[in-house]
Amino acid sequence: MTSSTFQFDFKDLKINSSRIETVLGYKEGEDRELVSGLIEEILTESKEISNIKAQYAIFHGVLFDNDTKSVEINNSSFHIKKIVFGQIKKSDSVAIFLCTAGEEIGIRSRKAMQERDLLKGYIYDVIGSEIVEAAADLMQAELEKSMLGSGKKITNRYSPGYCGWDVAEQHKLFQLIPDNFCRIRLTESALMDPVKSVSGIIGIGKDVKSNPYTCRICDLKDCIYRRAKEKKA
Repeated sequence: MTSSTFQFDFKDLKINSSRIETVLGYKEGEDRELVSGLIEEILTESKEISNIKAQYAIFHGVLFDNDTKSVEINNSSFHIKKIVFGQIKKSDSVAIFLCTAGEEIGIRSRKAMQERDLLKGYIYDVIGSEIVEAAADLMQAELEKSMLGSGKKITNRYSPGYCGWDVAEQHKLFQLIPDNFCRIRLTESALMDPVKSVSGIIGIGKDVKSNPYTCRICDLKDCIYRRAKEKKA
């Protein structure tokens, strides 16, 4: 197993108000005065409170079972289901990754909600999600760059809880990375703490590919990011 760790600055993520407004559902020309100042305020806070970390560990000799749509990594079997299996089955190795925006932005989102400032709490939540996804994009780009020298490519990243993959398998996934640089903890129900964290798998190999737009293969119909990406497509 080989691993890499990353600590990102907020400025590395290139998140701006326009991006957040798009995720919130605002269309071109719509009046967004109600939220623009609040978004700028929370983005400014986020530069100070975020603790953005990511890591991945690469495992070789993975085994794929076409009948059960599962992959075996270090003697642990993951039932990743049909959609994810189809995307990574040509891999000869995989990267298991963790990424977090840190605790504070989730804490502030919950506090605003408890104080009945629902809009502010929701914007904290959306910005926290954007932070961790942007950081995961950077981590993935670093992985892709590191594979170029050996002539290998990578797939998109896939996480437990999506495309039919049982979120409970997150426990097995975390056991593969005992040295948890990101300091993410799991609850008994396999939810991550800090809440603005992601984990998952990326396929690696000469015959795999990544797709620039993958919402079409995902079955999560009420995802806010599906709506945002569909507007860009």
